[in-house]
Amino acid sequence: MTMRPFHLAFPVSDLDATRRFYAGVLGCHLGRSAETWVDFELYGHQLSAHLSPARPHEIAGDVDGHAVPIPHFGVVLTMAQWHELRERLEAAEGVDWILRPKLRFAGQTGEQATLFVRDPSGNALEFKGFADDGEIFAS
Repeated sequence: MTMRPFHLAFPVSDLDATRRFYAGVLGCHLGRSAETWVDFELYGHQLSAHLSPARPHEIAGDVDGHAVPIPHFGVVLTMAQWHELRERLEAAEGVDWILRPKLRFAGQTGEQATLFVRDPSGNALEFKGFADDGEIFAS
């Protein structure tokens, strides 16, 4: 089955800061926009940042001994893409790290490189890479 791009709409508190983070720091392409929203292309997927004063309550779950924020979103990258993004984020000023780059589930099924950051509105993003994409949905 061929993967079609997903669409995700999420709340932000400042569109200019959101543009700087997603386009400038993450390297997303800018799409259409209006006074209250802006679209980004994130590794072939459509993100729509909508200006909203309301913030969802955030909780955390335990994954491999680390607290990870819920909700969060992100992309499963190739390992080369993951290393490139990791280097880009480590070189950027003011990145709000939740979980710095690490190898999760080392030596186990589902071994993956992962990192978590927050955007300027506090939304949590995870980017992960697998040496073997066959491990993505392995149980």
